[in-house]
Amino acid sequence: MRIDTISIFPDYLAPLDLSLIGRARREEILDVRVHDLRDFTHDRHRTVDDTPYGGGAGMVMKPQPWSEALTHVLDSADETTGGAPVLIVPGPGGERFSQAMAHELADAPWLAFACGRYEGIDERAYEWAAERMPVRVVSLGDYVLNGGEVAVLAMVEAIGRLLPGVVGNAESLVEESHEGGLLEYPIYTKPATWDGGDGVERTVPDVLLGGNHAAIAAWRHEQRLTRTAARRPDLLHTAATTSDLADLDHAVATPSDAPELAVLQKACWIEMVTPAEDWWGAPAEDAGTVAENLGQWTTHLFRSEGRLVMSVRVRRDPHRPTTWQIARIMVAPDLQRQGLGRALLAHAEALAPADITRFWLNTGADQPRLLKIYKKAGYRVVGPGVGPGTVDLVRRLRS
Repeated sequence: MRIDTISIFPDYLAPLDLSLIGRARREEILDVRVHDLRDFTHDRHRTVDDTPYGGGAGMVMKPQPWSEALTHVLDSADETTGGAPVLIVPGPGGERFSQAMAHELADAPWLAFACGRYEGIDERAYEWAAERMPVRVVSLGDYVLNGGEVAVLAMVEAIGRLLPGVVGNAESLVEESHEGGLLEYPIYTKPATWDGGDGVERTVPDVLLGGNHAAIAAWRHEQRLTRTAARRPDLLHTAATTSDLADLDHAVATPSDAPELAVLQKACWIEMVTPAEDWWGAPAEDAGTVAENLGQWTTHLFRSEGRLVMSVRVRRDPHRPTTWQIARIMVAPDLQRQGLGRALLAHAEALAPADITRFWLNTGADQPRLLKIYKKAGYRVVGPGVGPGTVDLVRRLRS
């Protein structure tokens, strides 16, 4: 990804050379370029602002330096950037920046940021830019800053850390606050009992010490709901249930979705994985394996308010061209048992080309609930699956 930032204080953005974002720049995962707006002025004082028409306090940034600076950025396009960047202008009058927006912007090959100052930028600069590139005014929050640089630092970090390779443990990206629409659960480390010097022993919750991963997952989800209700009740709608795929945002997965898919997989199937070797590959897939499989399957995602809640992948069988393979039917645990799995299966079937004569899927032989769902949908067990502890099921369309 390439990111261009225009500011009258380019040194303000020096922290982008630090920590994970700095390492990503050095490893060429991120190409971050900072431009001084004053380089595009033509008077000896390098003036970028003037008094507002109609009167009022403060100064307004002139459109001319902005048009020249943005033209300079546009003229540097290459084969990796596409036609034009998405221009993001931080400002309190814009749409609220969120984790969902960070994911959306992380899929763009090229972003540009325009750091306003004073009372803002002449409106004609926005109009000029919108004729040449997508323009989004984005607010970091419901407050006013002295300029856009602080917001750019925050947004570049939020976006950049979602790119593959920036964060070492990619799974940690989806076990955080605002991923899945909820705040993060409480976290603990050693020692299990700690005296803070006040004579009070504080202990780690017993559920985290017992090794029961299903119980831990349930406890963490309960804690996320409790914490969100107490601190940010406005977010609870994000985790609300849904009863129809049409209520969700649908997209085809890209490599940047792999970490979320890997964790959704664990969340859906954790109770099936005892011991892990008895289940064919599902829990063993890390983000890298999921990303690799995206090249072999078409994976469909469904999101609710930015949260990944369902997924399924499909393909034409490489060895039996008239067979449509359906796999990794996943519904987030808090949305299960509402008929969404059946709806997701129907969606996968509807994607099949016209020459397909049968549908195929695979599941655990010891999963009676799933087997009942598939048999009710017309599937029949045809024999043991390739993976240990699994069976293949087929639904024939015509001979």
